[in-house]
Amino acid sequence: MRRELVERELTEVGPRRAGSPTRRTRSVTMNLGESPLTWLHSRGHLDDRQFDAGERLRADYERAQLSPSVTMRWDPVRVDGGGGGDGLTPSERQLAAKARFDGAMLEAGAGLKDILWRVVCACEGLPDAERGLGWPTRSGKLVLKLALDRVADFYRIT
Repeated sequence: MRRELVERELTEVGPRRAGSPTRRTRSVTMNLGESPLTWLHSRGHLDDRQFDAGERLRADYERAQLSPSVTMRWDPVRVDGGGGGDGLTPSERQLAAKARFDGAMLEAGAGLKDILWRVVCACEGLPDAERGLGWPTRSGKLVLKLALDRVADFYRIT
């Protein structure tokens, strides 16, 4: 699996409080180009197998073009069929990616694919995903790891 380097766009973030300037505030430096999955992996919360499974799932999600898009495609028309070297047309590649994505989500299971989609595909942070699902704080990481283990089994990542 080829890992692409993400350009680092660092910014200072922290709580904004109204009131006196003597109040102490805490801020952190955050890379805006870093996905939640990369953040978890770089801090040791996910092992390489789980990270690779998440990246494969996101790649299939993007290749299948499942994310919302505009109604008109402005991509240049290719007469040669796209020439990916695999003998497939772009539509066939998209369908194959959709089949892999659906299979991986089915393998994750009904209770685990919600957090998996939110963190890996929609790039929500764990706290936001937990709130969105109505889960207790700090429960999402364990469930995400279980889901990524199942997806790694589906993709046969060792």
